Amino acid sequence: MGVQNFDVAVIGAGAAGMFCAAMAGRRGRRVMLLDHAPAPGAKILISGGGRCNFTNLDVSADNFISGNPHFAKSALAGFSAQDFIALVQAHNIAFHEKRLGQLFCDGSARQIVDMLTAMCAAGGVTMRCGHRISEVARGDGFVVRTDQADFAVENLVVATGGLSIPKLGATGFAYDVAQQFGLAVTPVRAGLVPLVFGGADWMQDLAGVSFEAVAACGKTSFRENALFTHRGMSGPAILQISSYWREGAEIAVDMLPGMPAYEWLIARKAARPKAGLKAVFGEVLPARLAQFVAAGAAERPIGALGNKALAALAEQLAHFVLRPSGSEGFGKAEVTVGGVETAELSSRTMEARKVKGLFFIGEAVDVTGWLGGYNFQWAWSSGQAAGAVV
Repeated sequence: MGVQNFDVAVIGAGAAGMFCAAMAGRRGRRVMLLDHAPAPGAKILISGGGRCNFTNLDVSADNFISGNPHFAKSALAGFSAQDFIALVQAHNIAFHEKRLGQLFCDGSARQIVDMLTAMCAAGGVTMRCGHRISEVARGDGFVVRTDQADFAVENLVVATGGLSIPKLGATGFAYDVAQQFGLAVTPVRAGLVPLVFGGADWMQDLAGVSFEAVAACGKTSFRENALFTHRGMSGPAILQISSYWREGAEIAVDMLPGMPAYEWLIARKAARPKAGLKAVFGEVLPARLAQFVAAGAAERPIGALGNKALAALAEQLAHFVLRPSGSEGFGKAEVTVGGVETAELSSRTMEARKVKGLFFIGEAVDVTGWLGGYNFQWAWSSGQAAGAVV
């Protein structure tokens, strides 16, 4: 089995890897794109309910979690959301804004995978799926050994993502390679993941209830829908805050976002003094949630409650404190928080500062986006940053 020579090897045929390979191929570089999965873009295909939330209309470094909050700025400026939108339009892929700037394909996520595959083909990229890598070694450049062939390259790009969704083949490969070459890796944890509450039997009665809320942890908060599950809570607001939550911390849920809870209760007391609390709460909350909140108060009409009691109810509605026992873990996480330490990489090119020709892009890096297309945009932007120089 001889060694095949290429200018660049990109390991990982996901969003970042495919885009990086296509960009490098467009420059005339001889690119080998490798993946252990049988086909490219597996995570793209299941994203956004099968329609791929491929970017967001409003993207900045503020939408990302990182040990260095400024690290993403250069790559995002070098290839913006508008740049990717133009590419989607050029490939005649129809799309729509769902909410909060989130852009989805009108049809299928397969359209994005097909676009990336076509771009790789146009750039002369050689794609090999179903190749399991046994070793990455230094030579004059790098040697990538697989179960089917060995490849010698000048530049190596690692785009294998993080630990989220292991059923799609996610592994810690990127972290192993980084550490092999002396690069630091920050601790990783599940992000954009449902939270669980051990021993909270009362949640069983609320499973399936969805409501608009503000979920907060520390100084960070998100206003979107929240959802009770049989094991805890999910929904966009909870998924967002989960990336900031640490074990042992509390989260606070505002069930009446944008409404001054105490003033609202005073107004309802004046307008409906004979109404029970379940009926009053039912004006703004789903029936089962209204019943749960009302069950904690005396069974009297709202008009019989004093202002102190109303203030306590307002606090419960606006600042319902919960302490998760954990999360659903990487199996249900959409992303991995943490990764290759940004101080080890050039923010302009994604190249390792200490190892010439070694690059890390996408989810493998300690840059994690919010829910809403931001992680895909980081894949495109970091992929372009490396693809422009490898």
